[in-house]
Amino acid sequence: MAWKCPVHFDTGDRVVEMEDPEVENLALSSSSDVDAEFDAVIGHIEDIIMDEEFQVLQRHFMDKYYLEFENTEENKLSYTQIFQEYVDLLEKYIEKQLIERIPSFNMVTFITSLQQHKDEISGDIFDMLLTFTDFLAFKEMFLDYRMEKEGHSLDFSGDLIVTSLSKSSSLFPASNNVRPFQ
Repeated sequence: MAWKCPVHFDTGDRVVEMEDPEVENLALSSSSDVDAEFDAVIGHIEDIIMDEEFQVLQRHFMDKYYLEFENTEENKLSYTQIFQEYVDLLEKYIEKQLIERIPSFNMVTFITSLQQHKDEISGDIFDMLLTFTDFLAFKEMFLDYRMEKEGHSLDFSGDLIVTSLSKSSSLFPASNNVRPFQ
């Protein structure tokens, strides 16, 4: 909370706004506690989605439905049902795991905090959480998965070129059965 304190100068009276240091410290303390709680939840979410059990759960779900998704502008009606099932299954799994790890965890409070901190979250975590709220991100995840399953994922191995920085080819003696990359 701020109060006004008159300060006198040669040119006349001026009002200067002063901050109450106790209120400022309380605000910083409260803010840092909220940030620490948010960071703890994000850390637990990272652990949960990296856990084998979550990976298997997500993979089985995607294996079950990936053939439904087509890379077209128009969305099938079935996508909505699949999206809702995905959210119910995986979001509830994450929420259950978070409550086990943080008994005071509240999903509604976290979602509010998430909206305030969305610029601070790493890409993988944000992408995962986005699939629960953004249908287009969800659809894109399935399209990427389908391409990967069908062998259409991007292959950069042909773009890799290794050249020697040395002018001499004596770095690769024939007696060691080592051949230079071509």
